[in-house]
Amino acid sequence: MKFSEVVSLYISYKRTLGHKYHSEEAVLRSFCKGVGNDPFASIQPEAVLTFLNGRGPITGYWMKKYRVLSGLYRFALARGLTKMSPLPRTIPNSTAPVFAPYIYSHEELKRLLNAVPVACAGRVPIQGDVLKTLLLILYGAGLRIGEALALTLKDVDMNQSYLYIRDTKFFKSRLVPMGNDLTEILNVYIVMQQKRHPAPAEEAHLFCFRDGSPLSQSATRNAFRRLRLHAGVLRQDGARHQPRLHDLRHTAAVHRLIAWYQKGENLQDLLPKLAAYMGHVDLSSTQRYLTMTPELLQQASLRFENYAIGGGL
Repeated sequence: MKFSEVVSLYISYKRTLGHKYHSEEAVLRSFCKGVGNDPFASIQPEAVLTFLNGRGPITGYWMKKYRVLSGLYRFALARGLTKMSPLPRTIPNSTAPVFAPYIYSHEELKRLLNAVPVACAGRVPIQGDVLKTLLLILYGAGLRIGEALALTLKDVDMNQSYLYIRDTKFFKSRLVPMGNDLTEILNVYIVMQQKRHPAPAEEAHLFCFRDGSPLSQSATRNAFRRLRLHAGVLRQDGARHQPRLHDLRHTAAVHRLIAWYQKGENLQDLLPKLAAYMGHVDLSSTQRYLTMTPELLQQASLRFENYAIGGGL
């Protein structure tokens, strides 16, 4: 079989398992373009190594390409499409630092919200209340940016205070309950949006540009970068990446865990519920969001101290 045919089979297989597989498909298509559409079994180790190494230093992207190709070749070997894998036997050490999400403090969140009017002034295509409500829903409901931007009015139940998240990661849908404060904020926002951009509920996107068209992820991320600069929210730990929009989701998970620690809640019982709330298929996915911050470490230490002196967890 030709290389492109095996790649297409593999992508179809992954998607039948519930994976969207978009970024991984891009890696495989890039590799296919580089090696040509030769017979799959004829791909040589030198070609694979050239693709993996690229032109720069070894980074986390090297590992992503390696993992994607490893999955492809395991698939091909199991089906007799090739007799050997041309992937390198040893993995080089990466000089790139381990990526760590940024956990915003409550004070930084306030600064971001307060800076919205300035960041959205003038000819900026996103209105201030739109960006502010988006930030609140990303943090208050722990949504992914794609989930929030896909919301329409029919996905918001104000009477029962929940959001309906449709066909998200792994093609799953879920209900996300909202607290009273977020429900009230969203209610006021929706009334204003319906006046600006009247449309049937199934067509009316919750977050729109000034002209009524749905917000795009690229424009939203650009607006957030401007906002972060206006608010003066910067990393001080020397990390390569500055705080991201997606880090609001990480922050929501960490702040929820801290609140549970402070209340003395049973984390063993609550963590699976947090995983379900965030749309994760297992606890290992949620674990990536629970970055150990000084505040979280302090609460964990207090819990252990209470346990050590006989107070119980």
